[in-house]
Amino acid sequence: MITLKEFVSIRDMNKAVSAEDKINFELPPELEATEPPEARGLARDEVRLLVSHYRDGTFIHSRFRELPNHLYPGDVLVINTSGTIKAALIARRSDGMNLELHLSTLLPAGLWIVELRRIANSGTEPFLSANAGEVLTLPGGGLARLLTPYDNKYRSIDLIKVKSVRLWLATLDLPNAVLEYLDQFGFPIRYKYVRKDWPVEYYQNVYSIEPGSAEMPSAGRAFTPELITQLVAKGVHVASLILHTGVASLESYEPPHEEYYRIPPETANLVNSTRASGKRVIAVGTTVVRVLETVLDPEGIVHPAEGWTNRIIRADQKLRSIDGLLTGFHEPRASHLAILAALADYPHLRRAYGEALSHGYLWHEFGDLHLILP
Repeated sequence: MITLKEFVSIRDMNKAVSAEDKINFELPPELEATEPPEARGLARDEVRLLVSHYRDGTFIHSRFRELPNHLYPGDVLVINTSGTIKAALIARRSDGMNLELHLSTLLPAGLWIVELRRIANSGTEPFLSANAGEVLTLPGGGLARLLTPYDNKYRSIDLIKVKSVRLWLATLDLPNAVLEYLDQFGFPIRYKYVRKDWPVEYYQNVYSIEPGSAEMPSAGRAFTPELITQLVAKGVHVASLILHTGVASLESYEPPHEEYYRIPPETANLVNSTRASGKRVIAVGTTVVRVLETVLDPEGIVHPAEGWTNRIIRADQKLRSIDGLLTGFHEPRASHLAILAALADYPHLRRAYGEALSHGYLWHEFGDLHLILP
């Protein structure tokens, strides 16, 4: 197990480096959550919770079911009620090679952002040798046509040159409606650290109401109906919005791409009134942060809206819509870390991740959670 001292000494964080490089570490394999907590004999809300306070630098080691102890009456939790779809399909190339096709994001005009992955014994890995115009055969008579490499114009030039063929714009020709088709032929996206297939129910949050996410907005996975009832009884408010998440298998330093969102007037009004009263707004997941910062005007007011966001949050852009964040533990060099740093700062995150590493917290969607508070 890596110690806090060893972790802090991995890299001199005081030297001038890029924002993403300001937190970097080697994730030990034993700290990867390879199965749901239920398979480890735990209830959803029995996963561990690291509570870190970025103003005074204190840390509390807890369990998620003790979340009400860390929140105050009048606090608002903003949740993402997008549900996870079976976004992975077996796709066959014309030469007979089978790949996994991951449906990431549905764009206007029926265009999809998709990712192709090579099937390997230990899982899948990005397949970078596809061609524009290529037609892939899908189960049940479906077809996928690759149109052009997806070009997120917000990437750096170097990333465009290196990564431009990982994601594609594509069209689908399916025998029935996409959700019906995926329910019949699709399966949940799984990466190699998860060693077996699990039903899609294991990838759903209990409050999910609208299917559309390629991968689970996993910061909310540990909530149970009983825990939500306890929070509401304490006076903690719960507000909802939608962001349909795309594939999370982003390469090092690769920013997220466009994603569909919707925030209703009730949520916008509650967030605004909470902040005006001096109470705390706490986002459940970085997806919520992305929506709130997208719809925030220069005066700091959150507005109801709907559309596709390409908002990229940098570490040097302090968040103005939230006071706290519930999130999982992110991999080294993940772009999500910049969002965390925009709330706290890199020295605090460095200490928090040192705490998590030295105390054996688990990473990924089936792992433990981190509550960042003032």
